[in-house]
Amino acid sequence: MFLKSDNKIKWNWVLWALVITVGLVFLGIFWFDEPLYLFFRNFDCGLWRIFDWVFDAKIWIIVAAIVLFVFYIKKIIKNKPKFKNEKNKISLIVFIRDFIDKTHNSYAFFVLSSVLTASIVGKILKIVIGRMRPVFFEALDKTGFVPFSTDWAFNSMPSGHTFASFAGLVMLGLLAPKVKWFTWTLAIIIGFSRIPVGAHWPSDVILGAFIGMLTADFVKAALKRYGAEFNK
Repeated sequence: MFLKSDNKIKWNWVLWALVITVGLVFLGIFWFDEPLYLFFRNFDCGLWRIFDWVFDAKIWIIVAAIVLFVFYIKKIIKNKPKFKNEKNKISLIVFIRDFIDKTHNSYAFFVLSSVLTASIVGKILKIVIGRMRPVFFEALDKTGFVPFSTDWAFNSMPSGHTFASFAGLVMLGLLAPKVKWFTWTLAIIIGFSRIPVGAHWPSDVILGAFIGMLTADFVKAALKRYGAEFNK
């Protein structure tokens, strides 16, 4: 979305998207979050509960890491790395470089990097913003913010499932454009699912989607540039 064909960032698009996202988030907080949340709660179902577990940020990271490790193992079976220096410290450095050398062009490496980056950014924002989860609204008719809280109950914005899923699925769409329609559709469905289950406000999902999309584009641009330099 924010990348040109040569993997350069469309900064004007990023700026406009940021303005629109911030505007929608504020409109959500002060206007449409509560009515939309109550409306979408009527569509809670078992499928969303499955999504809740399958597309958690931690699951994204674990699965991507496992796939990446398997990919590396297959590579070294074909062409074993030569760790000439027997000192542990040097061997570890050589191993890391060999690992990156063999995996940095794989889909799993791109997805893992994207999800990890989005998770770090998203987690920081969750703590800094400190928004109360909808459970307070349903149980106590209370909404608000408790900035710099690490408590799950005050980490509603942005949605973790949403930014992780958008980061991973948008990245897959960037790498394999033929399935882009599927990855984007799935990402949107996952984001939406966080509202009916009562986990997030609509504006939490909007901000999470923006973070995931932006992260995927920035990570792809950075890794493509790094890969070009690495292979010189």
